[in-house]
Amino acid sequence: MLFVPFCGYKSVKLSGVNSSDILFALKESGALLEGHFLLASGRHSQFYIEKFRLLEQPRLTSKLCAEIARRFANDGIETVVGPVTGGIILAFEVARILGIRAVYAERAEDGVNFALRRGFQLKSGEKCLVVEDIVTTGGSAQKVVELVRENGGEVVGCALLVDRSNGALKIEAPRVESLLEMQVESWAPGQEPAWLEEKYGAARKPGTTQ
Repeated sequence: MLFVPFCGYKSVKLSGVNSSDILFALKESGALLEGHFLLASGRHSQFYIEKFRLLEQPRLTSKLCAEIARRFANDGIETVVGPVTGGIILAFEVARILGIRAVYAERAEDGVNFALRRGFQLKSGEKCLVVEDIVTTGGSAQKVVELVRENGGEVVGCALLVDRSNGALKIEAPRVESLLEMQVESWAPGQEPAWLEEKYGAARKPGTTQ
């Protein structure tokens, strides 16, 4: 039994990792926030997951990454690819556990797509695992999948910490693994209910803006 302490919160006990463990960790760490949020996908939501309340806990992050590594341990992964910012932390730790290298995808000059910089390269047919933290539509993860293929790599799978897409996930990978699937409603711009702003005020964009 592993005890993972949260600063200012109760300890979380993890023996292996399942969905209940992760949901409990989100709540206990203060990562699950309530309000009127404008997500990176552009959609509005009553709930937001501040991933860095998890990622600031190295022992817990390592435990979650170990579960991702376990699920893909027999797939011949050569490289783990993660997008900025949280995906870089996950890629590093999953790769460390598997004993392989990590490659980091950064935003391209257009601010929408991703690019490999700093001399990162993939050889033809290199078997890659794409990792991402919290997804609502899977758009960013899909762009990284496309980036890997454009650079000659083979996408073996995609691993996610939390899938909050409500079944609408669109990631073109042979296999997609989510440590936790959350049913969290979100709305396209202009389609959010009036009560959302009445109760919480105008939408705020959390994350790097806070």
